[in-house]
Amino acid sequence: MNFEKYPFERLNELLADVKPNDKYELSALTIGEPKFQTPEFIQKVLKDNTSLLQKYPASAGLVELKESMINFMNTRFDVELNMSQIIPTFGTREALFNFPQFALFDKKDPVMAFTNPFYQIYEGSALASRAEVIHLDLTKENNFKASLNDEDLEKCDLVILNYPNNPTSADMSKEELGLWVKKALKFDFILLNDECYSEIYFDDKDKPSSLLEASIEVGNNEFTNVLVMNSVSKRSSAPGLRSGFIAGDEKILKEYMKYRTYIGCASPVPLQKAATAAWNEETHVEDFRKIYRKNFELARDILGIIIPKATFYIWLEVDDDLDFTKKLFEQEHIKVLPGSFLGRNGIGKGYVRIALVENETKTREILTRLKGFIDG
Repeated sequence: MNFEKYPFERLNELLADVKPNDKYELSALTIGEPKFQTPEFIQKVLKDNTSLLQKYPASAGLVELKESMINFMNTRFDVELNMSQIIPTFGTREALFNFPQFALFDKKDPVMAFTNPFYQIYEGSALASRAEVIHLDLTKENNFKASLNDEDLEKCDLVILNYPNNPTSADMSKEELGLWVKKALKFDFILLNDECYSEIYFDDKDKPSSLLEASIEVGNNEFTNVLVMNSVSKRSSAPGLRSGFIAGDEKILKEYMKYRTYIGCASPVPLQKAATAAWNEETHVEDFRKIYRKNFELARDILGIIIPKATFYIWLEVDDDLDFTKKLFEQEHIKVLPGSFLGRNGIGKGYVRIALVENETKTREILTRLKGFIDG
């Protein structure tokens, strides 16, 4: 397999010969990793259950963990799931990589479509599945909303959406997602939405919708052909817990569960216990949302950006994303990620992704320097 280099490896190569301004400490705004401590109550549950390391974890996950995830979906999205409609995963990255291989294995000439720019694991999973790829190009002209003509949809076996979107911060309404559900039923392809940023939103009256909500809205109550993934990594500042899930069509999940028993990626029991606590508690998530909201208010006031509906990313338009990235690192010791590293066929070129994952004080200082750099 000939995998493309990961964006962060390409970034290191781009900046290898650039000498940064040592007047400043490094400010890395490249990776979508929250820079805040995982809440103490989650850490305590993990510590209190280390004795359970003596047990092999079941591939299906603890019942209490599944219940906490089901409770999250019910409380947050008013979606009621049964135990056969959800599977805990070791984060979402592993499932995003291996689910397409499972789903496309029996297809003679598999075709997979996904948003572009993208989380690179989508491309890697397509390559591992030997799938033809159709890119759902997200541009300023289409408001970064995924669309595809019926002729191409007829070819698709699997379509991966990502809303709220990384890296563009765009979102799709319940009605827009519902149109995708109808297409999945009409053309009989599996539709998966990666919803890992659904809980980093800034208006309690306008929360991002889940694809499962949209499925119910258009009458697909059994979630036929429809799946979602989510994770505690962003919502609980706990990427190290590796706790995610895939939920939806139980017929697909029944067979996928059999497949997963062979993979050996079950989460250790102490991590499942801690994840259960994280999924069941909402106050700490509200606290993190306040931090990200404040960071975006600073970005609005300093850079003049429009606060997005969700995620913690700025998709900043620039003249030349590679040149901008190199000069910003050289002059201000600030790392951002060139958009062209996140897309294909020219999509993403002329943008940089900025992750607002620091505290308010540091965010203000970095954005002020960034503004000075932009103004020249």
